Amino acid sequence: MTRLSVFIITNNEETRLPRTLAALKWADQIVVVDSGSTDGTEGIAKAAGAEFHHRGWTGYGPQKIHAESLCRYDWILNVDADEVVTTDLAAEIKAVIQGPPGAFKTRILNVYPGDDKPRPLANDYNVVRLYHQSIAGYSDHPLFDRVETRATPGQMKAPIHHFPIVSWHAFVDKENRYSTYNAAEAQPRNRTILGLRMFIQMPLSFLKFYILKGHILGGHKGFMYALTAAFARTLRLAKMLERTD
Repeated sequence: MTRLSVFIITNNEETRLPRTLAALKWADQIVVVDSGSTDGTEGIAKAAGAEFHHRGWTGYGPQKIHAESLCRYDWILNVDADEVVTTDLAAEIKAVIQGPPGAFKTRILNVYPGDDKPRPLANDYNVVRLYHQSIAGYSDHPLFDRVETRATPGQMKAPIHHFPIVSWHAFVDKENRYSTYNAAEAQPRNRTILGLRMFIQMPLSFLKFYILKGHILGGHKGFMYALTAAFARTLRLAKMLERTD
């Protein structure tokens, strides 16, 4: 039987990590690469049988490339510490890795705080998370954790459930911190263009999340999600403009 390695990058994830690890008990190897947690993340990971490694933060791509290097098996699945592999997806993965090398996209569906499943017709992300090391691997971009493939990716049918929001307070705090990091790492942009984008970024981003991504079907939680996500993208522009002052 072909074996599978799973890797997760973490930082202070004691709240969400237990659920993520519980859904991965069937994996042959679980690697956790931590960038400096001060909570119970390490103990939780080790108690679940994961291999725990420390590595200072150098960006999303470099962190995941390092995690890849610690995986013993050719087939790799990457999940984040706030994601849960569904039972249907686990069964699908077990079957897929018995076939030829490849790379496969998986739908990542957001779950609102207090809910246990995604909103109806959820349509958030569809990215490569399962791949054979001979076919694909993460790029070293510090902002975007994207898998580069040397073959056309297939598509997994079952999704991963994503729990990005512990609370609305935590979500706003997370988006504020991420927009600061994103603005600092982004390439310099033309100040005039950034200034003009400021006036349209908020409404266009809100429409993208609320209408195109289907958060309109999420009730008041969907409205709050779309509003916060749109604000975060506008805040990123403001911080980029601030750098040009």
